Amino acid sequence: MTTSLDDDKAEDIVAIDLAGKSAIGDYMIIATGRSQRQVSAMADHLLRKLKDQGIDGVTVEGQSRGDWVLIDAGDIIVHLFRPEVREFYGLEKMWGATPPPSRTVRIGGETGGTEPTFAHA
Repeated sequence: MTTSLDDDKAEDIVAIDLAGKSAIGDYMIIATGRSQRQVSAMADHLLRKLKDQGIDGVTVEGQSRGDWVLIDAGDIIVHLFRPEVREFYGLEKMWGATPPPSRTVRIGGETGGTEPTFAHA
């Protein structure tokens, strides 16, 4: 699954081992797409690959909207987010996983460190 997400230029892919933590599955994969269109396309490609591998009973929610897509493939749960939505819900924190490193972008010149700083996870 992560190969498919890499191919689709997903960002900040995190795999969480759920063994012993939950009965909902063995693994949770969280990834970010830059736009609603990219998130929906990643979900579509992943669903096709799962079908091609003969995995039945896969359910999907949120694909038409493209903000947060949930794919339940049985033992593996996949969450695909736009960046703002992923940051808002913070699933990594909820499951005790390390979130991807945040990227900090500075706007302005080198004037005494007073320029605004924007962090994006």
